[in-house]
Parts: sequence; structure tokens; C-alpha cells
Amino acid sequence: MTRYALAVDVGGTKMEAALVADDGALVPGSRSRRETGRDATPASLDDAIATVIAHALSRLPEGAELVGAGIGSAGPIDRNAGQILPVNMPAARGYGLADAVRTTASGILGRGLPTVFGHDGGALALAESWLGATRDAHASLSIVVSTGVGGGFVVNGAYIAGATGNAGHLGQVRREGGLTLEEIASGPASAAWAQTQGWTGATGEDLARDAAAGDATARAAIERSAKAVGEALADAATLVDLDIVAIGGGFSRVSDDYIDLVQAALTASAAHEYSRRTRVVRSGLGDEGPLIGAGAFVLR
Repeated sequence: MTRYALAVDVGGTKMEAALVADDGALVPGSRSRRETGRDATPASLDDAIATVIAHALSRLPEGAELVGAGIGSAGPIDRNAGQILPVNMPAARGYGLADAVRTTASGILGRGLPTVFGHDGGALALAESWLGATRDAHASLSIVVSTGVGGGFVVNGAYIAGATGNAGHLGQVRREGGLTLEEIASGPASAAWAQTQGWTGATGEDLARDAAAGDATARAAIERSAKAVGEALADAATLVDLDIVAIGGGFSRVSDDYIDLVQAALTASAAHEYSRRTRVVRSGLGDEGPLIGAGAFVLR
């Protein structure tokens, strides 16, 4: 009998839920989303959870075995307490996400549902290791470059959570000038930097369009982001001895050669031969990765 997991992914701009089968496939029609945003509160998160979980569970096949709920959330998190401490949703700090999902799902099902909670970067990393671009790796890091920058580690097939579940917060490492990597390389940060150089666009999508049309400032912003990401990855590869890094997220698609630019910066910056051998590849799972990974918390 096919086993299923309820998967919930919570980010700074949206919450999603879906059912994931034990082969990693999302159950058709089970995926839905609600906006979160910087003004999210415990009450608004409660409402979003109720809506997306009810929708997902309504698509559970007749007689199916639902083995648990897996939750990946933007961080920081406190995995032990089941709470989120998100930078991008300050009013939701301390929200008991794990308990809210467990209580809601159990109430709909009429029975208790085991729940596993982790960082969304870890969920992505586990999904990529299971079905995506890092399947053959001994030690991998999977990251997202988008509105924020974050990631997670998998070593020999096991998700490395860290003491509190926050291992992989690459976006908060400090770079030149005391800025974090996220403050340099994310989509909004790159657009803001380009504006200080006289560019008149507003978003990462605008940067992509203008760079493709030959705008030198837009191109410089993309190259600046990729260089910062590559240099941070060189440090991570030197510290953890990675053989592969998978990169996803909307801003990683800002130019066709973004991954190549990151690889070049990593290779140029890495301190040792073993870290210079680290390969940078594009994520293999697209925007389904975080949900597949949340399901994998339960299914793997």
C-alpha cells in the first residue's frame, strides 16, 4: 500500500500544503497556498493552516495510509520546541507551528497524526538528496537564492539539522563590510544595490530583463550576487568538505549563466584543492522541492 505524508511549507511570503506519496510525487490537486507576509500573526497563520491542510486532506485517496505530517519552515526555528522565530514575520515570533499543524490535522482526521518539524532549507536539501540534483553526493548543500538565502546539509543521505534545527543558514553568514550574504545576494538586495548605481528598475525580474537587454548595471548586480554566493559556498565547502551544491530559488534564474558564475567564484575563492572540486549545479526539483522535502521528513 502506498504511504502518504501531509507536507506543509511555511515561508516569508506564502504557506503551502500538499500530500506527498512515498515515491516523492505530489498527489494531483492536493497542493494549495495562502499568503503569509511580513504582517503575519499567529491568528493569520492559524487561518492559513486550517485552509491549506483541509484542502490537502480532502484529496487523500480512499483507504490511503497517511503516516504523518512533515513541516518545513523559514527560520530561524526552535525544532525542539516546535516554534518559529522568523526574521521575515516578526509578529509570528514564538508561534507554535508544529503544534498548530498537528492539532489541525488531527482534528480533521479524528486521530492523532505524528508530526516532524524542520527548517525549510533542510527540507529542500533532503528532497534534492532523495530525488533531485544531489542524489549521488556523499556531502551536499542545497540552497535557495530568492527573497532570502538559505539552505541545508545532507551527509550520506541524512539531513543534518544541528542542535536546534537551523544548520544551513548560509544567508546569515557575514561577508565584506559586515553585511550578511542575504543582504548582498538576494533578489531584493541586488535590485536595491542596482538602484544605488542609477538603475531605475525595481525587482529581480526587472534585473533579468534589463541585463538580457544589455544594461550594464543590471548585469553588474547579477554578477555581484553570484560572486558573493560563490565565495560563501567556498567557505562552506572548505569547512564541511562538500562534493556538490544545488541552487534553486527564483533569483538563481535571473540569468542563464548564474550557476556558472557561482561556480567560477567558488573555484577562485576556495582555499584547498578538495573544496575547489566542489560542483555547483541547478536544483533538480524546482518549486516542488520544499514540499517534497517536508514530506520526506516523515517518509524517509
